Amino acid sequence: MANQWKGKSRGSVLGYKIFVFCIKNFGIRSAYFILYFVAFYFCFFSPKSTTSSYYYFRKRLDYSIFKSILSIYKSYYVFGQTILDKVAISSGLRDKFTYHFDGVENLQQTLTDKKGGILISAHLGNFEIAEFFLDELDGNSNIHLLTTDAEHKAIKEYLSRYTRKSKTKFIILKDDLSHIFEMNAALANNQIVCMTGDRYAQSAKQLTAPILGKEAQFPAGPFLLGSRFQVPVLFVYVMKETNSHYHLYARKANFKHRDAQGLLQNYVSSMEWIIKQYPLQWFNYFDFWNSKPAPK
Repeated sequence: MANQWKGKSRGSVLGYKIFVFCIKNFGIRSAYFILYFVAFYFCFFSPKSTTSSYYYFRKRLDYSIFKSILSIYKSYYVFGQTILDKVAISSGLRDKFTYHFDGVENLQQTLTDKKGGILISAHLGNFEIAEFFLDELDGNSNIHLLTTDAEHKAIKEYLSRYTRKSKTKFIILKDDLSHIFEMNAALANNQIVCMTGDRYAQSAKQLTAPILGKEAQFPAGPFLLGSRFQVPVLFVYVMKETNSHYHLYARKANFKHRDAQGLLQNYVSSMEWIIKQYPLQWFNYFDFWNSKPAPK
């Protein structure tokens, strides 16, 4: 894939310093104001993600040319807001945000049963703050979040001065695939593993399914695990609705045992439903449908 996802987002320490300064001294709305200009910058100076976003809005959602261009800008802006919200929530401003759990009983029952479970999310909405919402559930110490460790080291070190760690445990995605053993161990110990299902590494095994009218590739891992372990599988999304309000969705997956393709299809259906409600919040800024012809 020419425009393959690289596992990390762009940014600089200086940029984060400016935003953190604004949040701490003038409130998060001042940081939101700066985003108007940052989003405009990315429209022009992040050509690969901008091109991929245009394809998503124009070809997959069938927006007009003007609406597609405007939606690219809006999507960058909302994405920036979700990053700032994570910084704000994790640095002590949790009380500035409200949220609504939709299907929390599904999550709570899975935690209460203590028989393990798999939560599959996507880069829809603010998955980055899911760990802080999950912290507020009883039994959250049994949750393991699969994540990459590809963010810039300097940025992580800077933000660690201001942000608190959540109670959620982390399993780091590694090239040697050792994370698979950690995930298996967590599930064998009746714990819960949370991961995303809409991004894959080129070297990893993939499954194919149509989404928004065109075939696309998905990482096989979440769906192979989910279909083989006899544990509950939930689809979880954390969507931004206003500047200070989030909506967390938790839905039970419907599939047959050892039917990874069936689980994937159920996941795609849930994604399409969320995308219909929040089209600007699928922050998958790479050539997801492999729409560009391969170079000769």
